[in-house]
Amino acid sequence: MVNEQAMRLEKIDLNLFVVFDALYAERSVTRAAERLHLTQPAVSNALSRLRQQFDDQLFVRSPAGMLPTPVADSVITDVRKALGLLSRSVTNNARFDPLTAEKQFRLGIHDLLAPLVLPPLLQQLRQGAPNITLHSYYRDRNTASEQLKSGDLDLLVDFPAVNASEFRQQALGSSPYVVAMRHDHELAHRKTLQLSDYTEAEHVHVSSRPKGRGPSDIALHAQGHSRRIVVRIPQQQVAAELTAVSDLLWTTPQILLQHSGLTSKPLPFSVEPLVWNLYWHRSAEDDPANQWLRQRVIDTMAAFFAAG
Repeated sequence: MVNEQAMRLEKIDLNLFVVFDALYAERSVTRAAERLHLTQPAVSNALSRLRQQFDDQLFVRSPAGMLPTPVADSVITDVRKALGLLSRSVTNNARFDPLTAEKQFRLGIHDLLAPLVLPPLLQQLRQGAPNITLHSYYRDRNTASEQLKSGDLDLLVDFPAVNASEFRQQALGSSPYVVAMRHDHELAHRKTLQLSDYTEAEHVHVSSRPKGRGPSDIALHAQGHSRRIVVRIPQQQVAAELTAVSDLLWTTPQILLQHSGLTSKPLPFSVEPLVWNLYWHRSAEDDPANQWLRQRVIDTMAAFFAAG
């Protein structure tokens, strides 16, 4: 149980929570020390003080590293949110010079877009901000809002995923769904596909979920039809490779077919285009660094959609 007396605000050393965050991320005293440019004894001492304040071990040794206890798991989101707010309070009034700034940005981007967007974005960053580092990952859109709120993510690129008023968003572009196939597929020579062509074919479906319907399935179902999905996978690159060497059809946003070598045809029924948005937390609205990164992402996405 947390010692309430010890946790009074005037007795809290905020530097301890920087160590807590590093230990939670690294699962190692050694790596946390390297990350913070501290000695191992200094990190161990900070952990000891944290344990006293929380009246809990917080991290326990195991073959897999320093594993967080349930207490550590329960407070990490609040700790990161608090550290993020403090950091933003300090940096919001500071001038951001990308040529000299040393900063780590954390970008959440849907894995459908990541292999297509990250290379040109990284090239922009390396040319204009040589000391900036970029961490890109995508966990789960159900937790995206918490990641933005806590500062675990600076920006999120995804199709509509965050709706709360505390977040800001900007539309980046949209792309119609099409039917992709190998260039010598028996349907490739046709100008248009019939609904029967689509429903009688075999399909590969890309989804991170183990089950559930995609936009085309929902549209088909509304008309009393269905399609036969024989392969369900989470990676669009694998879907492209399977489509290139088989008779499978792949329904995908047209923009994702850049450089795929596949032929595409319009869908023989109506499906709403897929829209991608850029999201950030309102507390980062006036942060010069966040503003700079937002513009880089917007520029990269504009060029990406223009090329598509």
